[in-house]
Amino acid sequence: MKKALALLVVLVSFIGTAQDKPKLVVGIVVDQMKMEYLYRFSNDFSENGFKRLMNQGYTFHNTHYNYMPTYTAPGHASIYTGTTPAVHGIVGNEWFNKATGKEIYCTDDATVSTIGDNSEKEGKMSPRNLQSSTITDELKLSTNFKGKVIGISIKDRGAILPAGHFADWAFWYSKTGAFISSTYYGEKLPDWATQFNAEKNYLKYVTKGWDLLKPKETYNESLTDNNPYEGKLYKKAPFMPYNLQDMYDANDAGILRSTPFGNNLLADFAKKAIESENLGKDNITDFLAVSFSSTDYIGHVLGPRSIELQDTYLRLDETIADFLTYLDKTVGKGNYLVFLTADHAGAENVTYLKDNKYKVDNINYKNIQKDLKEFSETTFGENLVLDYSNYNVFFDKAKVKAKGLNLQEVKQTFKDYLHKQDYIKRVYTEEEITNGNPSDYYLDFITKGYDPTQNGELIMIFKPGYVEYSSTGTTHGSPYSYDTHVPLIFFGWNIKKGLTHDRKEITQIAPTVTQMLKITMPNSSGGKVLLEVLEK
Repeated sequence: MKKALALLVVLVSFIGTAQDKPKLVVGIVVDQMKMEYLYRFSNDFSENGFKRLMNQGYTFHNTHYNYMPTYTAPGHASIYTGTTPAVHGIVGNEWFNKATGKEIYCTDDATVSTIGDNSEKEGKMSPRNLQSSTITDELKLSTNFKGKVIGISIKDRGAILPAGHFADWAFWYSKTGAFISSTYYGEKLPDWATQFNAEKNYLKYVTKGWDLLKPKETYNESLTDNNPYEGKLYKKAPFMPYNLQDMYDANDAGILRSTPFGNNLLADFAKKAIESENLGKDNITDFLAVSFSSTDYIGHVLGPRSIELQDTYLRLDETIADFLTYLDKTVGKGNYLVFLTADHAGAENVTYLKDNKYKVDNINYKNIQKDLKEFSETTFGENLVLDYSNYNVFFDKAKVKAKGLNLQEVKQTFKDYLHKQDYIKRVYTEEEITNGNPSDYYLDFITKGYDPTQNGELIMIFKPGYVEYSSTGTTHGSPYSYDTHVPLIFFGWNIKKGLTHDRKEITQIAPTVTQMLKITMPNSSGGKVLLEVLEK
């Protein structure tokens, strides 16, 4: 009897130690997901996807980005570093490089090569432009590189930035239909990834085509099909069903990105990674960063109130339900930790708002470039604007100096001009941004997103509802709630059911997860945590 009790004590002690940390952390980012979608589509979700996360996990209903610009690359970087672009350096998806006078892409790396197929440019990528460490980096360091870290996404930036500097692998989708990587991570793909690519799994989704998942009357939360606020999908009218084979034949396997099945293929690949890399199979925590990108592609082209977008979320709900069931079976209930959020949200279609009597407008960035050039030539006799992009104005300082002009006066002259434009809410100079003023609501967003070595001499904010985009579909990038308000749910290991409507910031995720794992916070993290999921 005493031996049995002793054995029981040892067993209980062992179990307690084994569950001290999750065996696997899965970070899920849904590209361009508004918190509102969890409400609007709720009646049509299953019980085992988004609803399972919310009903059994902890939901933060009022989570926001705390900087501008709200783009994909800065969003992923901010989630995983616990800081903002001002610090981690990813100030856009691409941005004008002052030193070279050319545009730079967030994960460009000319020193590496593609592995996985013959697509030369698509794989020349790495995390070297990311200046801060990530949750995943700190996990690698804390486990002496024994814990595995893998990032996967349809987009390169959605895989690379979350996976961090020390990842075992990051994989992203190529227009050839293969998941590829770069020599930053290894000389050749793992055999399992090569086998997955050889199976051409994308073809089963292409040949199936895209029709509505549920009866058409289910989609009463969306506008009618083929409405005037939708763009064309690969030159096809926005009308269900879509013949994906025709699209594929006229283009390439990249068309899958703009269908819900990009998410399905990614989930297939994620399962293969878990199985083949034995993620979550021992007591050293592993990390899988998954970013579902198809929601963003579809949102941009077809808009937030299209039937296609709703169908995409209903399908994603099923994909997540299936993935959670897979984790239950392979890693075990209670052994894995999931957090789900988004890299940004998205605006309403401007034409739709205008048609319903809201005085807003679409702004063509080329017209802004043209107007700035004409104003400069009229005022100063020469074009002093080096570049306009991402709401940034860069001046040609050499020209300003050569003409004997004072740069501060030039900035102020342009600022005064821009404030007269109907679409402008605020314009800030570099000096105003770097000096900061926490009491200025808009300036605080700009300051947190501004790196003086990479951003322009002026930054503008449009008025609410004004969007720098075409008349169909939608975009994002502003400091307004329609772009900043995203879902945040924690689920699984040591997470109690609950919810809060208190305002939270996206930069609280990384320090919270590292506290849960009892590891060092990312090196630039502000350290503000989500107490609701830490307090037992």
